[in-house]
Amino acid sequence: MKKIISTVFVFSFLYSAFAIKSNSVLIVTAEKEITDTIPFVIDEDELSDYSDSLVSFPAYDLYCNWDTVHTHSAKFDIADLKDDVKEIALYDESSCGYVHPFSGNVTSGFGPRRKRFHYGADIDLETGDAVGAAFDGKVRIAKTSKSYGNVIVIRHNNGLETYYAHLSKMNVEVGDEVFAGQIIGLGGNTGKSRGSHLHFEVRYLGHPIDPTEIISFTEHKLVTDTLCVSKKTFDYIVEAKKAASKNKAGSKARVHVVKKGDTLSAIARKYHTTTKAISKKNGIKTTSKLRVGQRIRL
Repeated sequence: MKKIISTVFVFSFLYSAFAIKSNSVLIVTAEKEITDTIPFVIDEDELSDYSDSLVSFPAYDLYCNWDTVHTHSAKFDIADLKDDVKEIALYDESSCGYVHPFSGNVTSGFGPRRKRFHYGADIDLETGDAVGAAFDGKVRIAKTSKSYGNVIVIRHNNGLETYYAHLSKMNVEVGDEVFAGQIIGLGGNTGKSRGSHLHFEVRYLGHPIDPTEIISFTEHKLVTDTLCVSKKTFDYIVEAKKAASKNKAGSKARVHVVKKGDTLSAIARKYHTTTKAISKKNGIKTTSKLRVGQRIRL
C-alpha cells in the first residue's frame, strides 16, 4: 500500500512540474510574439474606428504611412511627375473650407533668404495670439523641434500638410481631428526664431510649396479652389540648391590661412572686421602670435 501511495505522489509531482514548465514556455513564447508596431496608443474604444488599419488616416493612399515621429514626411521623386499636372481640390462641400491661420502681415516670404532658402511664410504676431488650423485635417505632429520650436503638422485629406511653427503653446495632440479655424495653439518665439511670429508652411508629399500659389496673405483667403501640381511647382528647388552652394562656398571663404608676415590687425583690415571679433571666434588673445599655416575663422 505504501508503495502505491509513493508511486501516486511521485507521478503527481512530476505532472505538476511539467505543467508549470509548459505554462512558462507558453508565456515566454507569447511575450516574444508581441510586437508593438504602432508609435502611439490607441484606446480600445477607438479600434473600431480605425478598423485595425491605417486606411482611415488622411491621404493614406498617397503616403501609405502615418509617421508621428519625423516632422517632415519622406519626399517623393519629382521625376515621377513627368509632364503630368495633378489637380488637388483644396476643399469640398462637406468641409469647413479655408480659414487664415492668423491675420498678420507677412514679414518674410517663400524663397531665398540670408544665403539659405525659406520654405514658408512668416506671419507677424504677438506671443499668446491664437493660431487656427487652415483646413480640416488630423494632427500628425505636435512636438518641440530644435529649429521649428513648438510645431504642429496637420495632414489633410487631399494630401497637403500644413505646418505651424514657433508656437508658445500647443492645444492639440497627435491624432486629434481638427477643423478649419479651430484654435490649435498660441503664437510665440520658440526654436530658431528672431522675434514672435508664425512660420507657416504648405507641403505636398514632403516637398514645400509656395503658399502664395493658393493663399492671398493680404486678403486672408484662397486665391483658387484647386492647386495644380506639376514639375514647374518645384522649380524653386534648383534655386534652393544654388543658395545652399553659395552658402557653403561662402563659409569656406571665411577662413584665412596665415602667411609669413600676417598679423591679426592686418587680417582684420583685409576682411573688414576687428581683432577683437577674430580673437573671440578663434579663442585666442588679441596679442597672440600667429604661426604660418594657422587657420583663422572669420
